[in-house]
Amino acid sequence: MIGKPITGRSFGGCVRYVVNKQDAKIIAAEGVRIQNARTVTNDFNLQRKMLPELGKAVGHLVLSWSREDLSKLSDNIMVERAKEYMDKVGIRNTQFVVVRHHDREHPHLHVIYNRVDNNGNTITDKNNFAKNVKACKEITLKYGYHIGEGKEQVNRQALKGKEKTRYELFDAIKAALKQSGDWKQLEANLQKQGIGIAYKYRSGSNEVQGISFEKGDIKMKGSAIDRSLSYARIDMQLNRNLQAQQEHVVRKVDSPSLADQLREAIKQRVQADQVHVPGSGKGILETLLEPQFIAGPPDPMGGADIAKRKRKKHEAEHSQSQGLSR
Repeated sequence: MIGKPITGRSFGGCVRYVVNKQDAKIIAAEGVRIQNARTVTNDFNLQRKMLPELGKAVGHLVLSWSREDLSKLSDNIMVERAKEYMDKVGIRNTQFVVVRHHDREHPHLHVIYNRVDNNGNTITDKNNFAKNVKACKEITLKYGYHIGEGKEQVNRQALKGKEKTRYELFDAIKAALKQSGDWKQLEANLQKQGIGIAYKYRSGSNEVQGISFEKGDIKMKGSAIDRSLSYARIDMQLNRNLQAQQEHVVRKVDSPSLADQLREAIKQRVQADQVHVPGSGKGILETLLEPQFIAGPPDPMGGADIAKRKRKKHEAEHSQSQGLSR
């Protein structure tokens, strides 16, 4: 199971997109009337007035499963998983509507919720991506849902907004890591792509506690992009890269190159050729170049064939001469 958290400003546009989609089905709701998109929007906007200064009051989630999980997911079970997910990420005591879509091969649903809760308080969107990853992993492992092949398999063309930037950062950082042996090299490689690194230090010390990456106006923690991109894990990877580079240099110094190996082989051959054949006064190389050695030994089968042809020719000539004498 994977999730995609989104925040927005307009309930009307979001509700119309989700509810009016072809074959869309409202499978759960709380605090809103579900006669149509208009009644849902009106009820969300009514509660929103309790906190008019909150610009982005629209909460929108997309929860998706693999095609392999389809047989495990009835409408009721998908509602239960959606509620469990919302509880894990802190979406509680507020209006929401759950809508299942059937426009893709994989099962998925949309949740629209009000970030102004029933008491007029704001439901925070801080660390949304990190909380999303944690909740999805816990639910996936708990219920044995199919685990995908990783971010490499995600369709980049279908991504938008912050999620698109997150995957762009993931791809760029992973590529730069392969070419870097330390933090300075990593910083330089990322800078070429317009990506900056911001370090978080432990209070009152120079000890690095965390890391974030910046691209344009977006700044994201490494662990929020992917768990493999936390400061500790990147540092471990850079150390492995440096060690591999050092071992390669050592092997290159200790081991002769191919050209050196060829030169040594030729040298040894020449030395061997210079050894004299006893009693001949010639070197082995000179001896091997003599005609009888170049031509090679006679072919016994070939010689027999030649002799046979000569006998036949001789017999034919003898018969002809006898015929003429008569």
